[in-house]
Amino acid sequence: MIERPEPPLTGDERETLRVFLDFHRATLAMKCDGLSDEDLRKRSMPPSTLTLLGLVRHMAEVERTWFRRVINGEDLPLVWSAEGDYQVAYAASDSTRAEAFAVWETEVAHSRRIEREAASLDVIAYNPRWEADVSLRLVMLHLIHEYARHNGHADFLREGIDGVTGA
Repeated sequence: MIERPEPPLTGDERETLRVFLDFHRATLAMKCDGLSDEDLRKRSMPPSTLTLLGLVRHMAEVERTWFRRVINGEDLPLVWSAEGDYQVAYAASDSTRAEAFAVWETEVAHSRRIEREAASLDVIAYNPRWEADVSLRLVMLHLIHEYARHNGHADFLREGIDGVTGA
């Protein structure tokens, strides 16, 4: 069973952002829990190619990009596209749970380390895609937004696979 942290009701800003981000990370893992590789590759509905496995792969790319490439300034390619095409991560037809989750968990671990080591939420880094400086605060809020949006997709995907709803 996946443990999901409860966000603090009175925590400081950084702790609140950190725990809400971990809450949403755990929610995505919960939506995939107990499913086979075949289930995780099931499409939502034509013409969409969206799958739970594709969402996990996409969020690995999002974590990698925002924390390692932007905040940490690492010169890294995307995991699934040398051309920088974020949509490639969604194409999970030949991927496995083991592969996708290993990459996602590695990227989450890097993200957590980078956030912990940052002096404050006011750390600024350049995002070349936006051609603008961004703060760690914005990055954490953006990741919370990304997970919340895609966890909504994951709700529908999971319900379509086995009828499980909630959480």
